[in-house]
Amino acid sequence: MASEHNKTVEILKTGGKTYLIFGISRGLGRAIALNLPNENDLIFGISRNEPNYLSANSDIRWIATDLSQPKESSETIKAIIGNQRIDYFIYNVGIWEKDAFTEAYNFADSSASEIINLINTNITSCILNVQSVIDNLRQSSNAKIILIGSTWGLDNHSGKEVAFSATKFALRGVVHSLRENLRKDKIGVSILNLGYLATEFDHNETIENVIVQTQGNLIPLQDVIQALRFIISTSAASCVKEINMPAMCDFNL
Repeated sequence: MASEHNKTVEILKTGGKTYLIFGISRGLGRAIALNLPNENDLIFGISRNEPNYLSANSDIRWIATDLSQPKESSETIKAIIGNQRIDYFIYNVGIWEKDAFTEAYNFADSSASEIINLINTNITSCILNVQSVIDNLRQSSNAKIILIGSTWGLDNHSGKEVAFSATKFALRGVVHSLRENLRKDKIGVSILNLGYLATEFDHNETIENVIVQTQGNLIPLQDVIQALRFIISTSAASCVKEINMPAMCDFNL
């Protein structure tokens, strides 16, 4: 505990930022945690399972919690973070139905427990976790809340996944209303609506190789990192509301 306190003091002295990043165990969340922060930054990383890339001297403070239990998870995270300033809150969470995005998907087969779990994880947990750290965000001179949405949350998409789509539309509602609540605090609230991602490739894979291997059908994770860098680089005088980023060859919209 003492060493963690010393690390925090060091970060504050060197002008480092504090990140709260959800879903860091794999995919986009892993890429964000490893590529977006700088070496002087403090990262609180949230996931149910321990990421396999963490080491003893990692700057990432892993917090284990199950976001399908919204109240318990938000209380656990807040208890560990305490009064630490949060500069960037990134909610990269999105689970979907069985057989989603395949021809086998059938809404009629979705169980009540699956739908409830989706809503709890993708939406309820997001709302409660934002609410629990508002005072932490207010300590920052240029705080940003960034929710990772989906093109399944945009008007007139052609996807069939009902519960997943409902949660991604809901995220946009959260962003619009939350922005009005936090406008006086100059806290930026944004959503990044993404299409199909090349999550099977390591974050160190070159963009050129990803494009070649996916025939340009998937978004390289580096492109998403660049979009996030843009949002956090803006001043408190600007408001980035939404960024829509489908793959070039994505016909879902």
